[in-house]
Amino acid sequence: MKTFALSAEPRTDLGKKAAKALRSQNLIPVVLNGGKTIDLPFTGTLRAGEKVVELGNGKGLITTDLTVTNDSVRKLIYTPDIFAIELDLHGEKRMAVLKDLQFHPVKDTILHIDLLEVFPEKPVTIEVPVKLEGHAEGVKAGGKLNLSMKKLKVRAPYTAIPERLVINVDKLGLGKTLQVGELHFDGLELVNAKNAVVCAVQLTRAARGAAANAAKN
Repeated sequence: MKTFALSAEPRTDLGKKAAKALRSQNLIPVVLNGGKTIDLPFTGTLRAGEKVVELGNGKGLITTDLTVTNDSVRKLIYTPDIFAIELDLHGEKRMAVLKDLQFHPVKDTILHIDLLEVFPEKPVTIEVPVKLEGHAEGVKAGGKLNLSMKKLKVRAPYTAIPERLVINVDKLGLGKTLQVGELHFDGLELVNAKNAVVCAVQLTRAARGAAANAAKN
């Protein structure tokens, strides 16, 4: 994945009123989730914006409330590309990926961002764009190639996740489909249902007519 540099500031004033005030200043509330598991009760020192979330069984996570500017995330949000986010926080670098976005239902402005902290040794699940390459046999025969799943869910350490999942369709025949279970990428686990159709070569009206004429002859 490409790396996207993002500066953030800790957020200590929480709640709907505080979030609304931030948005009026062209700022977006952010939560950095994930991180390493800690033992409870936590006896360390929390930094500005940090809080402990209890997981149960005496374990917890430290999440961090942040703010970023609208302008700083525009090229991160409004793009089909995926990124590993190099977060500049508390004067240190922390790696994260985009977990969730909330948009205003009418204005379509960004209301809230959830990030997930990632580590080189810890697998993460993320959606990766699909790119088809090649010239399908079914298309040569008059069919139409249709991409049903523009992204696939992949589980792997973030350092092993590519920018695109490239799928060759040269051997895909007329009326045939390619399912998730037929795909394999080294070092990656595909999380989607194995019988989910990624792409297919559909019979066009012209192809059906040609097939019917050939059958008559």
